[in-house]
Formats: sequence, structure tokens, C-alpha cells
Amino acid sequence: MKNALLLSGLLLFFTACKIEIDSPFEGDIQKLYIIKEGHHESNRTIKSFDGKALSFQARFDESAIYETQKVENQADLNKLMGFSDCNSHHHENSARFGWRWYNDQLEVHAYCYVNGNRLSEYVTSVELNKMNDYQIEIIDNKYVFTVNGASRVEINKNPNCSGNVNYMLFPYFGGDEPAPHDISVEVYADQ
Repeated sequence: MKNALLLSGLLLFFTACKIEIDSPFEGDIQKLYIIKEGHHESNRTIKSFDGKALSFQARFDESAIYETQKVENQADLNKLMGFSDCNSHHHENSARFGWRWYNDQLEVHAYCYVNGNRLSEYVTSVELNKMNDYQIEIIDNKYVFTVNGASRVEINKNPNCSGNVNYMLFPYFGGDEPAPHDISVEVYADQ
């Protein structure tokens, strides 16, 4: 019952905001996400997620190169794709890939909330305009992040999870500052 109420509440929230529902994981296998200048979100999509693994490919172009207004914000992590976990809000329990333009390269990070605590760890750096494979798996109470089948990071998850009314998380810019210009990323769902 609690699971149904959480999902119903999320659907009501997003429906009340007149938000278009779309996903790269239904029908279309390709989606171009654009985070508009001055905004944080590429869209406000609500899509349930009930799996133990999320696999996709993504390509960043030159629009991923940016400079923040405040120097200290350059180290903030933006978000790529992921999912909430443990039948809770994503700021309580979730796993997703983070990214940032830092030291003249595009860094990819594991980015999680576990029992409300934010955790992140560097995974690898990727080239612009190159398609890369991303995977997050739940294995033995760990989130396992893999990029291109080689770079791997494990982060312990909440061992007391119950239920699986979870939802997908989509591209987001920030941190504190919104996108300084339009930023686009192509995402392809694995078949």
C-alpha cells in the first residue's frame, strides 16, 4: 500500500505540473536531452524503474565544456542517468552517474544517496563526441558503476531496502548554478 501511495503521489505531483512524460526507454531507443541555458533540468520525466540494472550509451558534445560563475562550483557534479532506490525519494536513496567539465576533461563519477548521505567517487574520464557504455547494477547490497566495461566503482547501498517503487533519474545540471549555456547529451537505451 505504501508503495502504491508513493508512486501515486509522484504521478500526481508531475501531472499537476503539466509535465510531458517521455523516456528513452519506451519506444524510441535514442533521445537527445537538452538542458537549456539558465535551467537545471533537461525535462521533468516520471518513469517507474523496477530493475536491478540500468544500461545505456551516451555521447557528450562540446556543449559539455563550461565554466561556472563561482570558481568553487566547477567541482560540482551534474547528473546523467540513474534511478531512485529503496522505495524512497532520490535524495534519500539513489544511484546515478555524475559528470563535470574539470581540469579540461569530462569526468564521470558514481553519484549516490544512501540513507540521505551523498556519496560520490570518480570512475573515469571520457572523450567528447564519443559514444560510451554506462551501467549501474545492484549486486550484493552494492551499486556497481561500470563505464565501457572496464572502469568500475562500487558503493555500498542501504541494506534495509524494502519495496521497489522506484523511478528513473534524467540529465540535470548543477549544483548551485544553472547551465551557463544549452548543454546536450545523446542517450541510447540498450536493447
